Amino acid sequence: MKNLVKVIFALLIVSCVGVVGFGSFWHFSSPERTCFSCHEIRPAGEVWGQSSHRNAPCEDCHGSTLSNGFHSLRENVRRVAYHLSDRHNENIRLNEEQVTEMLVRCKRCHEREYAGWLASGHSMTYADVFLNEKHNKEEQVNEDCLRCHGMFFEGRIQEIVTPVSTQGPWKLVKEELAHRPAIPCLACHQIHLKGNPASKPDYSDPKAIAYKRGFPLQKLSYYDRREKKYFATELLPHPTIRDGERRVDMSPDNRDRICYQCHAPEVEHQLGSADDRTPKGVHEGLSCFACHSPHSLDTRQSCNGCHPRLSNCGLDVAKMDTTYAKPESPHNIHFVGCSECHVKGVPPRRLRAS
Repeated sequence: MKNLVKVIFALLIVSCVGVVGFGSFWHFSSPERTCFSCHEIRPAGEVWGQSSHRNAPCEDCHGSTLSNGFHSLRENVRRVAYHLSDRHNENIRLNEEQVTEMLVRCKRCHEREYAGWLASGHSMTYADVFLNEKHNKEEQVNEDCLRCHGMFFEGRIQEIVTPVSTQGPWKLVKEELAHRPAIPCLACHQIHLKGNPASKPDYSDPKAIAYKRGFPLQKLSYYDRREKKYFATELLPHPTIRDGERRVDMSPDNRDRICYQCHAPEVEHQLGSADDRTPKGVHEGLSCFACHSPHSLDTRQSCNGCHPRLSNCGLDVAKMDTTYAKPESPHNIHFVGCSECHVKGVPPRRLRAS
């Protein structure tokens, strides 16, 4: 009996040493010797090797083998079982739960961007979207809602909210969805996207620091839930918007194409229809990002970026009767024109004394 106990004890020690040793090897070895050794993950690894995040170890974003305790261990065991069976998937993607976990890991390096997102309308949760009584009474929740709110959800609208009608009361099918972000970082940011890590300029060459320095490429991609893949901004359509029969001048900023995936007009492409916010009037041709901060969407300093304290009318533009000054104003800041206030005609420009 004593010998049996000794054998079992020895086996336990060997097992522990083996687990610790293998875990240490997996944790400290290069991805080429660990994650990318699986042929299913190799394509993602090759893209990661050309991305801005190529200096960040896999576990910084995806977590380690035991980062979530037993849950992580179970998930990794399941992946190994799938790999050794006939059920393995060549196209590996993050599920929505893993996408949500990524938010905390994004925050570790991108604290300012995360704080901005948290303060913006894009940080809305499933409860904020699908339990909005005013909106649900005006428009029935439907499958297309998931194109912008919940694009990583692997299911149908009936699995999120009930009833699917304009008659409430509405409730979430699963309570754990209530605080899940409906528009996470990965909705607009593809982590494995080609690019270069940030680098310092050549301080010995002043031109490389100032006006001769090139503009960084915008690292934005839109995740399409139907295709289950990302599309870079240059591949997204830039719609034609019309104000009646007139074609509206639009900004050439490719980043706007991301906005139009959700803030789109109705099928007739009429300006201001549905969720369209294309500027016209005095702001026609401006990019969304001319006024909206990329992550927080804050516009409080946007007037100062283009206008002096006084306008051509001799008035402070930030205090004019527009939705910028007060939300209840009838003059929407996206569409306002001089003639809205000057109904009898726009007065000539007043010259200021020098």
